[in-house]
Amino acid sequence: MSEAQTETEGIWFYEEGGQRKGPVSENDMIQFIKTSVISHGASIWKKGYPDWLKIENTELRIYLDDSAPPPLSGEHVNNTLVWVLAFAPIIGLMLEYFVAGAMYSGNASAVAIAIKSNKFWFITLALNIGLAFFDEKRLKKAGHNTDKFKGWVWIVPVYLYQRAKQTKQNLTYFIVWIVCFVLILLN
Repeated sequence: MSEAQTETEGIWFYEEGGQRKGPVSENDMIQFIKTSVISHGASIWKKGYPDWLKIENTELRIYLDDSAPPPLSGEHVNNTLVWVLAFAPIIGLMLEYFVAGAMYSGNASAVAIAIKSNKFWFITLALNIGLAFFDEKRLKKAGHNTDKFKGWVWIVPVYLYQRAKQTKQNLTYFIVWIVCFVLILLN
């Protein structure tokens, strides 16, 4: 076997966030596994493979930490918090009305003016970011590597999209959040 042929066979590609990454050497792949850049469930490919394979179905499985179970699949992850987050724009608006009512002693016209002028916008923002932050922590406890997208909790729709992809779920809660957001903009 020639040196060029050996080098080609040692070249790997991996999937990250729906994008093909690589080429990388086998040593780099092993390092990615050891540092949890790539873990259980990751799709990888190299010359000679008929299609993309899960890492645990390849010769690289020996480098996986078998004492750690794979992440919970999307159907087993507790999604209660993410569904509350999906409706957070509307829940936040209701909280804004409640706070405005308390601050203006129920004066309906003062409350309406405060809401229309977005005086309490930060309540909805804090609710969205807080829920996304706690959901990301819950997802991490379910065994998912959230390092790739945990910074996106500040931009909730991007976080929801990344979460759906990570857990291999459909985009329903992402779409619900977008619809709720549009509804409060029309308010």
